[in-house]
Amino acid sequence: MIKYGQSTRRGDSCVIGRSGNPTLRDSTFPNSGQVTSGQQMTIEGTVNKSFIMLAILLGTAFFTWSMYNNGQDVFGLMIGGAIAGIVLAIIVSFKPTTAPILVPIYAACEGLFLGALSAHYQSLYNGITQQAALLTMCVFIAMLVAYRFRLIQATKNFRLGVFAATAGIALVYLLSFVLGFFGLSVPYLHDNSLIGIGISLVIVVVAALNLVLDFDFIESGAEQGAPKYMEWYGAFGLMVTLVWLYIEMLRLLSKLASRD
Repeated sequence: MIKYGQSTRRGDSCVIGRSGNPTLRDSTFPNSGQVTSGQQMTIEGTVNKSFIMLAILLGTAFFTWSMYNNGQDVFGLMIGGAIAGIVLAIIVSFKPTTAPILVPIYAACEGLFLGALSAHYQSLYNGITQQAALLTMCVFIAMLVAYRFRLIQATKNFRLGVFAATAGIALVYLLSFVLGFFGLSVPYLHDNSLIGIGISLVIVVVAALNLVLDFDFIESGAEQGAPKYMEWYGAFGLMVTLVWLYIEMLRLLSKLASRD
């Protein structure tokens, strides 16, 4: 049996390396303790949890989507879902043992937010949400295949690079949010100029590369015998990245559509 905290990766003598996803941190596995066989995290279990989360998210997304299309005000649900999702994500990130309880609730809150957001974009640009969802799925499959056949490997430098890029993007979005209170904005970030479209493309690429780190985190957790609840935590990290990627796809496609 593989003892939890013992790396099985060739050339990897310590615990799991840095993940670019802020919800998947270096310290998560070492602090989780050791478990016996049968109570360990598995890749199959994480995949099953991911499908459960996706089903919950789609269910609540359909709910707010339907309300929006019926002319009902869903602004409160959208903002409430976004805020609740952020709060729950922070709690789960710092307390992974809460994942089995809070992660399904997080998925429901994200669904409320994404359903309203998607319906709004759909009303502006017909067909854009289907395109964004299809592209997100294609990128996910492509990155999974690339990772499975080791076309892309989560090396230390790769992790650090993706982490730095992700942190930089987060800071830019935070700056844009703060500047918005003063009627200012970050140049090119939200416009449909060629530079603005280029920025969105870069952000989409960074979000896609985070998927590689998510796959590596989940695989490493299974190899190191992480506790069973970490399946929910791994699925949570993957969901965070997919939600981000989908939103960035919507933004990119909306910029392209607005140029027509």
